[in-house]
Amino acid sequence: MVRVSEAVIPELGPLLGRLAEPASATRGVVPLDDIRIQLVSDLFELAGAARSFAESGDLASAAQSLNRHGWLAAWERAVDAAATRVADRIDARVRSAAAESRLPARKLRRVLLTPEERKGIVVRLGSGGALLVDALDEMEQSVRAMARRGQAGAHWRDALAAVARRLEAAWSSLERAAADEEAAWSEDIGDVRAWRRPRWPLWLITIVILAACGWLALVFGGFVDSPRWFLPVAQSWWNIA
Repeated sequence: MVRVSEAVIPELGPLLGRLAEPASATRGVVPLDDIRIQLVSDLFELAGAARSFAESGDLASAAQSLNRHGWLAAWERAVDAAATRVADRIDARVRSAAAESRLPARKLRRVLLTPEERKGIVVRLGSGGALLVDALDEMEQSVRAMARRGQAGAHWRDALAAVARRLEAAWSSLERAAADEEAAWSEDIGDVRAWRRPRWPLWLITIVILAACGWLALVFGGFVDSPRWFLPVAQSWWNIA
């Protein structure tokens, strides 16, 4: 059990840097501020629980409230939400482009994101969290060392601050990855918007109709012998004429 009374739960806001800034209407290509703020709120809840335990003298539970699992779970929720936001925006842009070009529904289904492509977006957006995981592992080692020595102090707080800084960097990486995802799909969306219905069927039908009209003109004009099956029609025409 951690039993050092000088352990203090630091304020997370200053440690998280721009991650804890208010929402901005102009920030980022993909609007993710609501997801970022929810991530920070989840972490503040963990810190609040940790501070309550610390005030009651239960420092072991305080450390556990801000453990690796809590941080990582909050981060993964944010990554999943951001990836869903990006994927839905891409699909919405594809549908809008398809509506402009009147792309058939059968072809539209083939260009919308597949479940595998959506999973790929999750992986790419979350890739910046690798250093966060390393920092969380270091923090867990600090907690175990505190427990073995029966004391807590600066090492754990420093590790906690490192986790907060790595999370800020991971979020910046996620924002860049989200913008890159949208840019990467722009060419495909442009192809959908530029799609035009093939014209050869129209030309083929036109040629067939013109050929049939020319043949009828020759038959009715007496320039070409009428086939036996068409003779009654031709004779009716000649009688009228």
